[in-house]
Amino acid sequence: MTTIGVLALQGAVREHIRSIEECGVKAVEIKRVEQLEDIDGIILPGGESTTMRRLIDSYGFLSNLQDFGKQGKPIFGTCAGLILMADAIEGQENAHLGLMNMKVARNAFGRQVASFEAELAINQIAEDFNAVFIRAPYIVEVGPEVDVLTTYNERIVAAQQGHYLCTAFHPELTDDNRVVAYFVEMVKKSIQTLAS
Repeated sequence: MTTIGVLALQGAVREHIRSIEECGVKAVEIKRVEQLEDIDGIILPGGESTTMRRLIDSYGFLSNLQDFGKQGKPIFGTCAGLILMADAIEGQENAHLGLMNMKVARNAFGRQVASFEAELAINQIAEDFNAVFIRAPYIVEVGPEVDVLTTYNERIVAAQQGHYLCTAFHPELTDDNRVVAYFVEMVKKSIQTLAS
C-alpha cells in the first residue's frame, strides 16, 4: 500500500492527513526520523518556517529529509514547506533543506493580508483550483530544471522539480483534493521507478 507521511512537528497536519486518505492511500503523522524508512513520500505542511526549522534541527530531521529526497522519494512542501525546500531565501544568508533550485520570499504578500483566496489554473492539475493563501510566500525565481505550474499576480506560487513539488497556498484547506491527488500519483510513479 502506498504510504505518505506528513511531517507532524507544526502546522496543518490533520488536514493533510484527511486529504491524503481521501485520495485512497495511507497517511501517517511523522514525528520520528525512523518513520521515514516506512513511507513512500512526505508532505512538509504550512506553519512558520523558522519554527519548523528549529524543530527539524531539534529532532534530527534535516539531513534525513535531504537523504529521503536524494533517494528519489517525492517531497511536497506547502506554504512554509515551500520555504523549507528552496535553496535560496530573500534576505536570509542560509536556506533550509535546499532541495529545489529556486529563490523564495517569505510572507511575500504582506503580513497585513492574513489570508485570501484566488482561482488558479495549475498546469497538469486543474483549470479552476480555489487556492487558499495564508501569509504566503512566493517564488522569486527558478532554475532551468524547475517547472512553473502556476502564478498569481505574475508571482510564481506553485512549481515542480522532478520528484519535488511545492505550493505557496494550502491545498489541504479545501475539499478539492486535485493537488494532493497529483502528488499521490507522483509517489506511485516513484515507487515503480525505484523498484525497477
